[in-house]
Amino acid sequence: MPSYEVNPDAVRQARRLIDDGSFDDTTDWSDAAPSADDGNAELERSGWDGYAAWHLGVDPDANAETKERYHFPYGDFRTVNRAALIHAKQRASQNDHPEVEAAADDLLQHLDSRRG
Repeated sequence: MPSYEVNPDAVRQARRLIDDGSFDDTTDWSDAAPSADDGNAELERSGWDGYAAWHLGVDPDANAETKERYHFPYGDFRTVNRAALIHAKQRASQNDHPEVEAAADDLLQHLDSRRG
């Protein structure tokens, strides 16, 4: 199993979006998760850096310009999804990625503090 690193650009972007109120705390991740076509549209719009910024984990051994490099999405390319952060935290914990788990947990706590 790959050893994922935390993507600091994704953490910064997620925190900024949360601060701006751009989060969804009601939609299940299974309903909000972007499709492959949505990912391709984001790549066309924002390039690999923009696509990467929506993923909390990075596989440093994978090619930078492949989707295989980016893991633990936290939103739909527009807003942070609370259920996605929970999902990322749980998956990271189950698969022994403590740094990604901690990043997802920190963002989840930050979102919860912002939603009142």
